Amino acid sequence: MRNYLCLFLLFILCTSNSFSQKNSKKYAIRTIAFYNLENLFDTINDVSLNDEASPIMELKFNRSKVYWDKIDKLSSTISKIGFEKSNTSPAIIGVSEIENLNVLEDLINSKHLKDKNYGIVHYDSPDKRGIDVALLYQKRYFKPIYHEAFNPNIYKENKKIFTRDQLLVSGYLDDELIHVIVNHWPSRRGGESKSRPLREKAAYQNLKIIEKIISENENAKFLIMGDFNDDPINSSFKNVLKTKSRKKNVLEKDIYNPYEDLYRRGFNTLAYRDKLNLFDMILISSTLLNKGKKDFSSYKMFKAMIFNKQFLSHKKGKFKGYPFRSFSNGSYTGGYSDHYPVYMYLLKEKN
Repeated sequence: MRNYLCLFLLFILCTSNSFSQKNSKKYAIRTIAFYNLENLFDTINDVSLNDEASPIMELKFNRSKVYWDKIDKLSSTISKIGFEKSNTSPAIIGVSEIENLNVLEDLINSKHLKDKNYGIVHYDSPDKRGIDVALLYQKRYFKPIYHEAFNPNIYKENKKIFTRDQLLVSGYLDDELIHVIVNHWPSRRGGESKSRPLREKAAYQNLKIIEKIISENENAKFLIMGDFNDDPINSSFKNVLKTKSRKKNVLEKDIYNPYEDLYRRGFNTLAYRDKLNLFDMILISSTLLNKGKKDFSSYKMFKAMIFNKQFLSHKKGKFKGYPFRSFSNGSYTGGYSDHYPVYMYLLKEKN
């Protein structure tokens, strides 16, 4: 009996050690994010642009105080995105509705982000109000090797629509080459159906960029992020980009949209006139998708989320539960943005 007992205890000890070894793997976790910063304009009038139409330029008093309060709030928010898992702010974050390089420099040099040593990739876009997209990245994690701004060349009734560029940034996330496309597609001004063709054309421009990437490496890893002014089920995604919402249906060279499932479950990133929308997303190439094999020998998406913490939402009144925006009816509300940020974790097993 004593021999059997010893053998049993030895079996338990070996099994326990084996389980411990299997679960002792360590992973690198990198947060990838996107955030519409809601009219992050400085207080200087640029006579070459229609920046007077921005909310901060419409304020009669305290523009500087408002500007620095907004910088503080936005940078504080960015510092928290993904922190609970990665213990730092996003390795890469795309942003939209920013006026120029100066506001980005003020943002990354704020007390909340200064120690993260962010770099900036930015181009002035042809948008009439002067709002741009950009990419911020922690230099210790991401090293850009190429970037280019693509004008979507959208026309309506033979007139060019001066909208935002689409920004491509290629670089090494640690030791892996990835490509990021940052977007801010044309708005729904005039109604969804009338403006739909503009966003479909923007989606076609994304396809051209993707073709450029894949022509150089058919196994390339890329992310498409932005404020698309479309929901995940709209034609720009389903008919043009042909995005897939279920992992099991994703084939080689397909684009996976994890936010379609969140949309169908009732999640949103903004609200307007009692309508909830999920316009802000991060899509990934099939090469970044783990289809249940749990193979994280290279970077793969672990989880996609919306950063909708309580402090970013209205807590009472008719807008309760909506994103706590910065500006409303010509006044500064003390809020953050009219959009929630979105983010995902990329996971890779450490050697």
